[in-house]
Amino acid sequence: MQAALRVLAPRALPSLGPLSSCRPRALHCTASCAGARVAVVLSGCGVFDGTEIHEASAILVHLSRGGANVQIFAPDIPQMHVIDHSKGQPAEAESRNVLPESARIARGKISNLSQLNASNHDAVIFPGGFGAAKNLSTFAVDGADCKVNKDVERVLQEFHKAAKPIGLCCIAPVLAAKVLPGTELTVGHEDDKDGKWPYAGTAQAIGAMGAKHCVKDVHEVHVDNKNKVVTTPAFMCETDLHHIFDGIGAMVKNVLKLTGK
Repeated sequence: MQAALRVLAPRALPSLGPLSSCRPRALHCTASCAGARVAVVLSGCGVFDGTEIHEASAILVHLSRGGANVQIFAPDIPQMHVIDHSKGQPAEAESRNVLPESARIARGKISNLSQLNASNHDAVIFPGGFGAAKNLSTFAVDGADCKVNKDVERVLQEFHKAAKPIGLCCIAPVLAAKVLPGTELTVGHEDDKDGKWPYAGTAQAIGAMGAKHCVKDVHEVHVDNKNKVVTTPAFMCETDLHHIFDGIGAMVKNVLKLTGK
């Protein structure tokens, strides 16, 4: 068993002991680390109770391609609940924490969201998934009357005040709608279109929170140049994965462009 664990562990971490104490904090940094410093904020691991994994992966791929120096964060808080993704139902006897669940996506290279400071980064990006509406906020329960996690609120306000770009996809734009009134955002279309846009009602909630919704297709982005906020619909649309990947790529490209790096 120990031999197997040594094979699975990272080369620089030959046993289980150092795994908790020697984790590097930057993910897929470029060789020179000369690119934009981008923080990515996760909300767990799994579409129905945390971060949408395909969205997070797409963001990290496009950031890597763009030469960014990436650091991943998540709040150290309990999840709203745990969903059995094979059944689509709550697992009543289970409880999980957002930080260690998010660490699954980050390959262990993650920091507490309380440590994220806008002065140390050029941009911040929030993937979607129901975790943004359940763990980073209460939007899934309270809609336009939702509350946003205090650290998420602080981070959004810090980056906005510093005029540093903020990227959000899927349901995550509701966070900016609540925290940064007047922001222009997209979650896609404003009507269902025969099941293609099952969460179209979110657009009305964005308006109710004081933001402006802008209709965009899944492969498109909306860039609010005044507020330096970039959004794309991602899995708000029922479509092929490559369309979502392309839309996220456009979002990341525009975020990096706004950093000026």
